[in-house]
Amino acid sequence: MLSRTAENLFWLSRYVERAENMSRLLEMGYRMALMPAAGDGNRSEWRSVLSAAGCAEGFDSDNTELSQATVSDYLIFNRDNPSSIINCFEYARANARAMRTAITQEMWEALNGALMELRKTSMRNLAKTDLPGFIDWVKSQGALFRGATDSTILRNDGYDFIRLGTFLERADNTARLLDVKYYVLLPETSMVGDGVDNYQWTTVLRAASSMRAFHWVYRDDYSPWRIAHFLILNPFSPRSLAHCMENVTNHLERLARQYGQRHAVHSMAVDTYSILTQGDMDDIFSNGLHEFISDCLQRYQALSSAIAETYYHGGR
Repeated sequence: MLSRTAENLFWLSRYVERAENMSRLLEMGYRMALMPAAGDGNRSEWRSVLSAAGCAEGFDSDNTELSQATVSDYLIFNRDNPSSIINCFEYARANARAMRTAITQEMWEALNGALMELRKTSMRNLAKTDLPGFIDWVKSQGALFRGATDSTILRNDGYDFIRLGTFLERADNTARLLDVKYYVLLPETSMVGDGVDNYQWTTVLRAASSMRAFHWVYRDDYSPWRIAHFLILNPFSPRSLAHCMENVTNHLERLARQYGQRHAVHSMAVDTYSILTQGDMDDIFSNGLHEFISDCLQRYQALSSAIAETYYHGGR
């Protein structure tokens, strides 16, 4: 496979996943803002969403007042924000168009249809008047694209690059969802363990679409330890860091077999996966959840760069 094609497939799936993940961060901020809060009131929730999304600096540079409307617009429609939802769909379609013959008709139609719909004025109005409805629409477009991919594309190396992009981006997002909780806790640590704290933790689960799956495993035990364990270490949770890294490792192994070569990136992935398979929630909380998440995010960035160096820029 040409290096450029592999890179386009990798980033195509990352951008689609990122658009959906940005909507999940918005959902988390929206739900948390519904609850009473200390300090700056619900502004702390929207500040935490910007921080976790890595968009706080860009938002502040616009000197815009912090509110649900301004943060939502910045994360959904702002063209200067490279991670805005509309930009993610634009980038994804540009990648798809660049290697149109490497994807199926169903994948193209799902992606192109989502972008055409998003450009309509009615979608901007929906985001203003019914943010939960808009969030559901974005999540459904991501699911439509993944369904088209899983049911139509050949299981060759192109499929592996698509899945690598999906699971690296999903792991990054789950870590950021958990980090929103950390940022919200900062202004008022006395809230830890009370009703608001518990509601915020369940909000993390809802944003990850994991309420039902969590209940099947832990029933009604919605303690921070259980929720964090489900989203970090539980390999059966589809959005957990462990599950995502298991898939990243597997698809890199498939590439190693297809190309007959192993590289440093394979060892990096195995090392990161081992941290999760051998992890302990007591140790993670004792050493700091934010510090653990920050380390994971750095590892995902390093893995993405190593994949690029190995398969796109350095050749295979």
